[in-house]
Amino acid sequence: MAITKEDVLKFLQKAADLIKQNRDYLTELDSAIGDADHGINMDRGFTKIMSSLDGVKDKDIGTILRSCAMALVSSVGGASGPLYGTAFMYAAKVLDKKEEIAPEELYQALKAALEGIQVRGKATEGEKTMIDAIAPALRAFEEKLKSGASLREMLEAAVNAAEDGMKKTIPMKATKGRASYLGDRSIGHQDPGATSSYLLFKAMLEVEKEKGGQA
Repeated sequence: MAITKEDVLKFLQKAADLIKQNRDYLTELDSAIGDADHGINMDRGFTKIMSSLDGVKDKDIGTILRSCAMALVSSVGGASGPLYGTAFMYAAKVLDKKEEIAPEELYQALKAALEGIQVRGKATEGEKTMIDAIAPALRAFEEKLKSGASLREMLEAAVNAAEDGMKKTIPMKATKGRASYLGDRSIGHQDPGATSSYLLFKAMLEVEKEKGGQA
Protein backbone atom coordinates (compact mmCIF):
# COMPACT_ATOMS: atom_id res chain seq x y z
CA MET A 1 0.00 0.00 0.00
CA ALA A 2 3.01 2.28 -0.39
CA ILE A 3 2.38 5.72 -1.83
CA THR A 4 5.19 6.66 -4.18
CA LYS A 5 6.58 9.98 -5.28
CA GLU A 6 4.94 9.35 -8.67
CA ASP A 7 1.59 8.98 -6.88
CA VAL A 8 2.12 12.36 -5.23
CA LEU A 9 2.88 13.97 -8.60
CA LYS A 10 -0.22 12.34 -10.11
CA PHE A 11 -2.27 13.68 -7.19
CA LEU A 12 -1.06 17.21 -7.88
CA GLN A 13 -1.96 16.90 -11.56
CA LYS A 14 -5.36 15.44 -10.70
CA ALA A 15 -5.98 18.18 -8.14
CA ALA A 16 -5.03 20.86 -10.67
CA ASP A 17 -7.42 19.32 -13.20
CA LEU A 18 -10.31 19.11 -10.73
CA ILE A 19 -9.78 22.67 -9.54
CA LYS A 20 -9.73 23.90 -13.15
CA GLN A 21 -12.89 21.94 -13.98
CA ASN A 22 -14.62 23.42 -10.93
CA ARG A 23 -13.13 26.90 -11.18
CA ASP A 24 -16.40 28.61 -12.10
CA TYR A 25 -18.38 26.63 -9.54
CA LEU A 26 -15.97 27.57 -6.73
CA THR A 27 -16.11 31.21 -7.78
CA GLU A 28 -19.90 31.07 -7.89
CA LEU A 29 -19.98 29.72 -4.32
CA ASP A 30 -17.56 32.45 -3.25
CA SER A 31 -19.62 35.16 -4.92
CA ALA A 32 -22.40 34.51 -2.39
CA ILE A 33 -20.31 34.83 0.78
CA GLY A 34 -16.84 36.01 -0.22
CA ASP A 35 -14.90 38.01 -2.80
CA ALA A 36 -15.98 35.88 -5.79
CA ASP A 37 -12.40 34.81 -6.48
CA HIS A 38 -11.86 31.42 -4.79
CA GLY A 39 -12.05 29.41 -8.01
CA ILE A 40 -9.87 31.89 -9.87
CA ASN A 41 -7.31 31.94 -7.07
CA MET A 42 -7.18 28.17 -6.61
CA ASP A 43 -6.83 27.60 -10.34
CA ARG A 44 -4.01 30.12 -10.49
CA GLY A 45 -2.31 28.47 -7.53
CA PHE A 46 -2.44 24.93 -8.87
CA THR A 47 -1.41 26.09 -12.33
CA LYS A 48 1.63 27.65 -10.63
CA ILE A 49 2.27 24.38 -8.77
CA MET A 50 2.30 22.42 -12.01
CA SER A 51 4.64 24.88 -13.73
CA SER A 52 7.06 24.76 -10.78
CA LEU A 53 7.30 20.96 -10.56
CA ASP A 54 9.90 20.51 -13.32
CA GLY A 55 12.64 21.68 -11.00
CA VAL A 56 11.70 19.41 -8.08
CA LYS A 57 9.93 16.31 -9.45
CA ASP A 58 13.09 14.24 -9.03
CA LYS A 59 13.43 15.37 -5.39
CA ASP A 60 11.91 13.75 -2.28
CA ILE A 61 8.22 14.08 -1.38
CA GLY A 62 8.87 16.69 1.30
CA THR A 63 10.74 18.92 -1.14
CA ILE A 64 7.96 18.57 -3.71
CA LEU A 65 5.33 19.62 -1.14
CA ARG A 66 7.45 22.57 -0.01
CA SER A 67 7.59 23.71 -3.63
CA CYS A 68 3.77 23.50 -3.72
CA ALA A 69 3.54 25.59 -0.57
CA MET A 70 5.75 28.31 -2.00
CA ALA A 71 3.82 28.31 -5.28
CA LEU A 72 0.50 28.76 -3.49
CA VAL A 73 1.68 31.49 -1.14
CA SER A 74 3.33 33.42 -3.96
CA SER A 75 0.47 33.23 -6.45
CA VAL A 76 -2.84 32.96 -4.58
CA GLY A 77 -4.57 36.00 -3.15
CA GLY A 78 -7.02 36.17 -0.28
CA ALA A 79 -6.96 33.73 2.63
CA SER A 80 -6.77 30.52 0.62
CA GLY A 81 -3.16 30.96 -0.53
CA PRO A 82 -1.65 31.30 2.94
CA LEU A 83 -3.95 28.62 4.38
CA TYR A 84 -3.34 25.98 1.73
CA GLY A 85 0.31 26.99 1.53
CA THR A 86 0.69 26.45 5.26
CA ALA A 87 -1.07 23.08 4.95
CA PHE A 88 1.41 21.92 2.31
CA MET A 89 4.34 23.26 4.35
CA TYR A 90 3.29 21.40 7.51
CA ALA A 91 2.75 18.20 5.51
CA ALA A 92 6.18 18.64 3.92
CA LYS A 93 7.85 18.63 7.35
CA VAL A 94 6.33 15.24 8.14
CA LEU A 95 7.37 13.76 4.79
CA ASP A 96 10.84 15.30 4.57
CA LYS A 97 13.37 13.09 2.74
CA LYS A 98 10.72 10.45 1.94
CA GLU A 99 10.71 8.74 -1.45
CA GLU A 100 7.58 6.73 -0.63
CA ILE A 101 5.20 6.68 2.31
CA ALA A 102 2.82 4.32 4.08
CA PRO A 103 -0.87 5.15 4.73
CA GLU A 104 -0.01 5.93 8.37
CA GLU A 105 2.50 8.54 7.19
CA LEU A 106 -0.08 10.01 4.81
CA TYR A 107 -2.47 10.31 7.74
CA GLN A 108 0.21 12.05 9.85
CA ALA A 109 0.92 14.46 6.98
CA LEU A 110 -2.77 15.27 6.55
CA LYS A 111 -3.13 15.74 10.28
CA ALA A 112 -0.18 18.15 10.24
CA ALA A 113 -1.75 20.00 7.29
CA LEU A 114 -4.95 20.50 9.28
CA GLU A 115 -2.92 21.71 12.25
CA GLY A 116 -1.19 24.24 10.01
CA ILE A 117 -4.52 25.55 8.73
CA GLN A 118 -5.83 25.90 12.28
CA VAL A 119 -2.70 27.66 13.48
CA ARG A 120 -2.79 30.06 10.54
CA GLY A 121 -6.55 30.63 10.36
CA LYS A 122 -7.41 30.41 14.08
CA ALA A 123 -10.55 28.45 13.16
CA THR A 124 -12.21 25.32 14.49
CA GLU A 125 -14.95 23.02 13.25
CA GLY A 126 -18.41 24.52 12.99
CA GLU A 127 -17.30 27.98 11.82
CA LYS A 128 -18.06 27.40 8.11
CA THR A 129 -14.53 26.97 6.76
CA MET A 130 -12.43 24.34 4.98
CA ILE A 131 -11.90 22.71 8.38
CA ASP A 132 -15.49 21.48 8.29
CA ALA A 133 -14.56 19.21 5.36
CA ILE A 134 -11.00 18.31 6.38
CA ALA A 135 -11.51 17.38 10.06
CA PRO A 136 -14.27 14.79 9.48
CA ALA A 137 -12.33 13.40 6.51
CA LEU A 138 -9.32 12.76 8.75
CA ARG A 139 -11.45 11.12 11.43
CA ALA A 140 -12.92 8.79 8.82
CA PHE A 141 -9.44 8.05 7.39
CA GLU A 142 -8.07 7.29 10.86
CA GLU A 143 -10.95 4.98 11.70
CA LYS A 144 -10.34 2.91 8.55
CA LEU A 145 -6.59 3.00 9.14
CA LYS A 146 -7.01 1.53 12.62
CA SER A 147 -9.33 -1.19 11.30
CA GLY A 148 -6.70 -2.40 8.82
CA ALA A 149 -8.62 -1.29 5.73
CA SER A 150 -7.03 -0.78 2.32
CA LEU A 151 -5.78 2.65 1.28
CA ARG A 152 -8.63 2.89 -1.20
CA GLU A 153 -11.14 2.24 1.60
CA MET A 154 -9.45 4.87 3.76
CA LEU A 155 -9.65 7.44 0.98
CA GLU A 156 -13.23 6.52 0.06
CA ALA A 157 -14.26 7.05 3.69
CA ALA A 158 -12.36 10.36 3.78
CA VAL A 159 -13.99 11.61 0.56
CA ASN A 160 -17.47 10.68 1.78
CA ALA A 161 -16.86 12.42 5.11
CA ALA A 162 -15.41 15.50 3.39
CA GLU A 163 -18.44 15.70 1.10
CA ASP A 164 -20.79 15.38 4.05
CA GLY A 165 -18.86 18.03 5.98
CA MET A 166 -18.89 20.32 2.95
CA LYS A 167 -22.68 20.05 2.66
CA LYS A 168 -23.10 20.65 6.38
CA THR A 169 -21.58 24.11 5.94
CA ILE A 170 -24.73 25.20 4.07
CA PRO A 171 -26.91 25.80 7.17
CA MET A 172 -23.98 27.14 9.22
CA LYS A 173 -23.47 30.77 10.13
CA ALA A 174 -19.93 31.85 9.29
CA THR A 175 -17.90 33.13 12.22
CA LYS A 176 -14.47 33.20 10.58
CA GLY A 177 -13.09 34.80 7.44
CA ARG A 178 -14.68 37.10 4.89
CA ALA A 179 -18.04 35.31 5.13
CA SER A 180 -18.34 36.18 8.85
CA TYR A 181 -18.99 39.81 7.90
CA LEU A 182 -22.34 38.72 6.47
CA GLY A 183 -23.62 37.32 9.75
CA ASP A 184 -26.94 35.53 9.28
CA ARG A 185 -26.79 36.18 5.53
CA SER A 186 -24.01 33.59 5.29
CA ILE A 187 -26.55 30.89 6.24
CA GLY A 188 -27.79 28.82 3.31
CA HIS A 189 -24.57 28.93 1.27
CA GLN A 190 -21.97 26.19 0.87
CA ASP A 191 -18.48 27.20 1.93
CA PRO A 192 -16.09 27.43 -1.06
CA GLY A 193 -13.03 26.49 1.01
CA ALA A 194 -14.70 23.33 2.27
CA THR A 195 -15.60 22.56 -1.34
CA SER A 196 -12.05 22.92 -2.66
CA SER A 197 -10.80 20.79 0.26
CA TYR A 198 -13.29 18.08 -0.73
CA LEU A 199 -11.94 18.22 -4.29
CA LEU A 200 -8.39 17.61 -3.04
CA PHE A 201 -9.47 14.49 -1.16
CA LYS A 202 -11.34 13.40 -4.28
CA ALA A 203 -8.12 13.81 -6.29
CA MET A 204 -6.28 11.49 -3.87
CA LEU A 205 -8.97 8.84 -4.25
CA GLU A 206 -8.99 9.07 -8.04
CA VAL A 207 -5.23 8.49 -8.18
CA GLU A 208 -5.57 5.40 -5.99
CA LYS A 209 -8.43 4.07 -8.14
CA GLU A 210 -6.44 4.57 -11.32
CA LYS A 211 -3.53 2.79 -9.69
CA GLY A 212 -5.83 -0.18 -9.16
CA GLY A 213 -5.91 0.18 -5.41
CA GLN A 214 -7.71 -2.64 -3.59
CA ALA A 215 -11.40 -1.87 -3.12
